Amino acid sequence: MPKEFASVGTRSLSHAELLHDKSIHKGASSAEIKSALLSQYSQWKGTRYHWGGSSHKGVDCSALMQHIFSASLHKNLPRTTFEQIKNGMHVGKGELKAGDLVFFHTKPGVRHVGVYLGNSEFMHASGSKGVTISSLSNRFWESHYETARRLDLLS
Repeated sequence: MPKEFASVGTRSLSHAELLHDKSIHKGASSAEIKSALLSQYSQWKGTRYHWGGSSHKGVDCSALMQHIFSASLHKNLPRTTFEQIKNGMHVGKGELKAGDLVFFHTKPGVRHVGVYLGNSEFMHASGSKGVTISSLSNRFWESHYETARRLDLLS
């Protein structure tokens, strides 16, 4: 056997390697989805908010969702919140699962999006804190909550 194949089957793949190999797929459990999302969070945490931004130098909420869903769940999303909200099916606030998109109406004509993680928490690109995890129970988010959508991948 060639020496480069001698260790095949003797090494466990890391969580990141499994994600890279597209192990998250339709029918994945909430725990698997949350784990994949938190893996992405560790890469984006603290990235500053920049309206229209789509990189680690600055990102807005909808671009963050695009990157996270593409990298962790292998799902392509449209660029804007106004297009993202048209995807998937409506989910009641009491039925949220990890991976559901949560939408907020923050100002007239302005919509914000994050991804639900479980335990009333969601990840998003905050204008004041950058990429962070917030609580749906927070008075601001509670009063601006609009709807949630579950994508086909997560049904």
